[in-house]
Amino acid sequence: MQAIENIEYKTSAFLFAGVGGATAGAMRSQVEYGGKVYKFKVLCAIDSDRVACRNHDLITGEKTAVQMDLFKRWQYVAWHGHEPPAEWQEVTPWDIWQAFKQQVPFFLFLSPPCKGLSGLLPQGKADSDKYQALNYLTVHGLEITLQACLEYGGRLPAVIQLENVPRITSRGKSLLQQIKKLLKRYGYAVSIRADHNLGEIGGLGQNRVRFLIKARHESQVPNVIYYPEKKPLKSIGDVIGSLPAPGDTEAGGPLHKLPRLQWKTWMRLALIPAGGDWRDLNKVDWQNLRVIHEPRRGAFEVADWEKPSRAVTSTAGPGRSNGVTAVSDPRLQINGDGKTNLFRVQSSADPATCVTGAAGPNQGAANISDPNLTDRNGRHPGVYRIVRADEPAPCVTGTRFGSGAIAVADPRVNTKLHPDSYGVQDWDSTAKTVRSANRIMQAAGSVSDPRVPDRPGRYTDQFRMQAVDGPAATVTGSTDVQNGAQLIADPRIKSAPRADTMGVLEWDQPSKTVIGSADVHAAAVAVSDPRIPSDDERGVWTIISQDGTRHRPLTTYELAMIQSFPQYLPDGRPFQLEGCSDAKAREYIGNAVPPDAAEAMGNVILLAAAQADAGITFEMSWDPVWVAPEEDQIPAMVH
Repeated sequence: MQAIENIEYKTSAFLFAGVGGATAGAMRSQVEYGGKVYKFKVLCAIDSDRVACRNHDLITGEKTAVQMDLFKRWQYVAWHGHEPPAEWQEVTPWDIWQAFKQQVPFFLFLSPPCKGLSGLLPQGKADSDKYQALNYLTVHGLEITLQACLEYGGRLPAVIQLENVPRITSRGKSLLQQIKKLLKRYGYAVSIRADHNLGEIGGLGQNRVRFLIKARHESQVPNVIYYPEKKPLKSIGDVIGSLPAPGDTEAGGPLHKLPRLQWKTWMRLALIPAGGDWRDLNKVDWQNLRVIHEPRRGAFEVADWEKPSRAVTSTAGPGRSNGVTAVSDPRLQINGDGKTNLFRVQSSADPATCVTGAAGPNQGAANISDPNLTDRNGRHPGVYRIVRADEPAPCVTGTRFGSGAIAVADPRVNTKLHPDSYGVQDWDSTAKTVRSANRIMQAAGSVSDPRVPDRPGRYTDQFRMQAVDGPAATVTGSTDVQNGAQLIADPRIKSAPRADTMGVLEWDQPSKTVIGSADVHAAAVAVSDPRIPSDDERGVWTIISQDGTRHRPLTTYELAMIQSFPQYLPDGRPFQLEGCSDAKAREYIGNAVPPDAAEAMGNVILLAAAQADAGITFEMSWDPVWVAPEEDQIPAMVH
């Protein structure tokens, strides 16, 4: 295959670049026209966040990030609440020119901070001096850049694009008026719209409606810029279905771990139907639901003596469901002279057999199936009692919950939350917009995952929701003696066991002596554990909901994939961000421009550049127009 040598590069620069979503997308943009291949060459990507700059270069594979604070002094004071340090200085047009490597970029992209313009911020905070100072970066960043290009380069960028949240049209109306006036004065044809769905532009797995300004310098690009072709949206399952299983940080990287949520949060997610959010909890028939445990296939499995064994695993044990641990052994070694009452278990409702002097069950000592459970001293009848919300309460005592204090099954959910809080998205539907504040309590950050894990050892403490009047779903999970596993009565006893063999200790009594050969077959090392997770206990549980899927949070890695970031970094590692917490990584990802959308938008800019180079100022086309000449501004044509 012959290498392409006739490549025409168009320079580009990015302001408020974050971790490089727009940069990475533009670097992939490519158009063939007139015997040439048009691509972008990145001059620089400016951001004030040192960690964002570091990860920008990590994701793009090029060292083009420049850390630079574009605040004016009054903005710095208003945002931080104090004067800047002595070494801090305002950025000048000369600083911008140096960052641009003393070149005027053909394409200038800006994605200024949108916190003060987002509808997620209360109006009172949005109107504060602090957020008004942040919002002004929208104007100042563009203004100082145009000044640098004109003063030191003698010309302006040919194409400018500014991205933000749709709410800027109301909360930032005065800013937009200043920007439009500025661009018009410099000779740009301007398109201002707040209905651009980047999901359709990039063919993403989410709906992402954004505000975009597209400005074309008419003297440099006299022809139109066409609108990118709209692509069908993908479902969440299309995007993350082929990824490593959530929690597999070896294959998916450190951002692919499942968060350790409170037990009550997992329960809420299990109760919310796919596509719903916290408001659906008020519709739950909670009186007819309960939590049960059901181990996965293989728990307490008894292998057939005549057949091959299942795989032997390193953690095999009774009840652990990840390997063969018991066998139907025919070698009981009882000949025809054996007694008829060896290993005999008597019913408590029948008369006892003759009492003999036998020492153990394998010698004839009697055993009984005892249905009686003895009460413990001091245990109240009201311990752990749950009272219905529509019945009178019993006497109020001074005890705590575990000693007799009452609890109530409260059906009310009164928390005032945003729509989509605790939202569980449908696996087969397109994702909602990935927000920078994408905790499950603030957004639809969970998914109804139909992939019930069945690999040995992958998940622990697995549960399900089941209706009282019938089974609703299957609860899967691995258990051991510490969390409820029972032990099998193995008939292969060839000698009298020592005392305490398979002993079960009482929870509220001291343990017996811990010996060096401690094992359930040789000592009392099991315990009757009464604990179930408390509401605020954190962990990772797999709950199979009533629709048969697992309602779980999306991992940060999966959110990045929905944003169309690459699955692997240029250095070969799974996608990840360095030097920040998982919460901060989610913020970076949510604030980013999806690379696939940036690539599609970059393609139409390169096409316009190629046509301008070829001297084509007009052509017939069915493609919708994005930025038409000012005097010919017309609505976009629809296919």
